[in-house]
Amino acid sequence: MGNLISDTIRIGTLVQGPTAAETIPQILPHGFESFAPTFWQTLGGVDVKHLAEKVNAAMEGSGAVIGALGIFGNPLGDEELDRETLSGWKILIENAHLFGTSVVAGFTGRVRGKSIPDSIPAFTKVFSPLAALAEDHGVRIAFENCAMEGNWKTGDWNIAHNPDAWELMFDAVSSDNIGLEWEPCHQMTALIDPLPQLRKWMGKIFHVHGKDASIRHDIIRDHGIQGNQIFAYHRTPGFGDSNWVEIISSLRQGGFKGSIDIEGWHDPVYREELEMSGQVYGLNYLKQCRGSYVPNPK
Repeated sequence: MGNLISDTIRIGTLVQGPTAAETIPQILPHGFESFAPTFWQTLGGVDVKHLAEKVNAAMEGSGAVIGALGIFGNPLGDEELDRETLSGWKILIENAHLFGTSVVAGFTGRVRGKSIPDSIPAFTKVFSPLAALAEDHGVRIAFENCAMEGNWKTGDWNIAHNPDAWELMFDAVSSDNIGLEWEPCHQMTALIDPLPQLRKWMGKIFHVHGKDASIRHDIIRDHGIQGNQIFAYHRTPGFGDSNWVEIISSLRQGGFKGSIDIEGWHDPVYREELEMSGQVYGLNYLKQCRGSYVPNPK
């Protein structure tokens, strides 16, 4: 890692939570500086204390860190799987310190089939105690911004995909320990300019997903955004439309200290056998946009 361990912004990637300890040693030599173990809906019976031991051993001596832990499900629902998601949130918050991280991320959830405003009471009921738990453990909760095909009126997974929803959420649960897991991709696919939004919401951004988008303006001109043509593609950084020099500069100006962890497995070109090729390109691209840390003379 050299002097990069002194930089306040690291570049890393997401890894699947249950197999994080096996994956990290395989990809660590590529130069990833952080990792975000991520669970889908439940912890899957994983003993997180044992996992933390194995993950820390896998990174020992490398200078790499855990940028965030993630669990992605619907903790506002009333099904058994939803209750397991909520339990996973609690367990990760209580054990984040074992991984050396202070960020736990995921979807807010939502009341299925209901509007965002109609989901706010359930959000308040669930995340008020989770925010208090996070405060007790020195943890910050970061909400991912993917719409998961939902909108303002209805959806199944997440209400935190729109800045108007953020206003409602943060008014309902007033805590310095809840914020955002931000990325330009979800803003761009909603036709939102990400840079002004980044600057406006800087104080609430706790973790950044390294994911970009390509917008097909020719498709929009000819077919609109509700036709049968895809007008936006999720991309690995370096292949999309975002100005990551500006993004990282804005993060620095805003005092952000944390990780930009690449969210792979979405690029329409660099996927399957080219997945890691694309991710390592994205890693090196983001490092170039950030620059290498060089200490000042004493």
